[in-house]
Amino acid sequence: MSQQLPAYDFIAPRKILFGVGRRSAIGAEASQLGRRCFIVSGSRTLERSGQLAAICDELRRAGVEPLHVATQTREPLVQDVDQLVESIRQQAAGSGDCVLGIGGGSAIDLAKAAAALATNQAGDTVQDYLEGVGRGLKISVPPLPMIAVPTTSGTGAEATKNSVISSHSPAFKKSLRADSMVPAVVIIDPELTLGLAPDTTAYTGMDAITQLIESYVSRRAKPIPQALCIDGLRLAIPAIITAVERPDDVAARAAMSHAALLSGMALANSGLGLAHGVAAALGVTANVPHGLACAVMLPSAMRINRVVAEASFNELGRVMRAAVAPLPQDHPLQEWHANHGQSLTSDGDFAVELVSYLCQRLHIPATLRAIGIRADQLEALATGSKGNSMDGNPREVSQPELLELLQKLL
Repeated sequence: MSQQLPAYDFIAPRKILFGVGRRSAIGAEASQLGRRCFIVSGSRTLERSGQLAAICDELRRAGVEPLHVATQTREPLVQDVDQLVESIRQQAAGSGDCVLGIGGGSAIDLAKAAAALATNQAGDTVQDYLEGVGRGLKISVPPLPMIAVPTTSGTGAEATKNSVISSHSPAFKKSLRADSMVPAVVIIDPELTLGLAPDTTAYTGMDAITQLIESYVSRRAKPIPQALCIDGLRLAIPAIITAVERPDDVAARAAMSHAALLSGMALANSGLGLAHGVAAALGVTANVPHGLACAVMLPSAMRINRVVAEASFNELGRVMRAAVAPLPQDHPLQEWHANHGQSLTSDGDFAVELVSYLCQRLHIPATLRAIGIRADQLEALATGSKGNSMDGNPREVSQPELLELLQKLL
């Protein structure tokens, strides 16, 4: 008798435009959402290259007034959100306005938070709405409609229903979350990622791979997200080394951009796990870039979770074997496979060892000490790793067990 499928919900952006050159559609899409467009951008490379000016011109041609209200080059803090929201409210934002977030995950998260709080005004600060640290206020009024245009390929923020906001005092990294926060339109143009530095490409790409793996094995895993995870890994596993080592390879950039999009939809519906739980704490404790933190934690998270999710890890290993098989003989993964991978009879072992090799090839540090963590910080890391991501981990991990794992990884 076949197994009964579980009941589930699935949310995703209303419209997705993917492909080289699709940024040219920003004006047309914005004109369907409003007459003014508040723009939150990421790296100043967009401004220096003239691309942001070109997008503003495209908006004007479409009859939309561009208002560049913020450039965000770090993960958003509470004060970043509050300042931007105040600025937008002072411009009487409301019906007929939309928000464009163009940049990495930080810029898109800031844009999503601003779009939500421009219309939800019960609180004095974004902290009032954050999970676990605020007053428990909810996003009850629909946010300003938003267009998300990622310029990195990793966080998947363009397809998620939350915005990650940090604070240094008190120290926390928490989510502002509501189904209505999923961007209305997502425009993914892989050409926008061509200027990414190799280390940023590696960190963000490993963030996407971590999300695909953790969403697949999550205790909240659902059928559609799992299918997206499989497809995303088929794309990302062969492409990430090429994207880092041959940064002008548009095909590799497109594969990583699409994998990141799928990872965002997967995590929005199925959640994450231990690697992301600890990564959040690493960001707060030592300001470790999020993608780097995820990559450092991923092999250990996979090993500790296999105990309760062996079948899922075996399936991931089979997918990874299939992704490596057709690669040309001069691809680094083929060399790894010939020297090591083909001797691994367990598909679960193959998955863990391949991910470990990717981290090594991409110069991801193998220890916490190498990313600036001290022994006296481990207890705070273990305590700070609690949260929504850790709640989705397939295995219950006690604080003493997590502390032991972090000590071994130091």
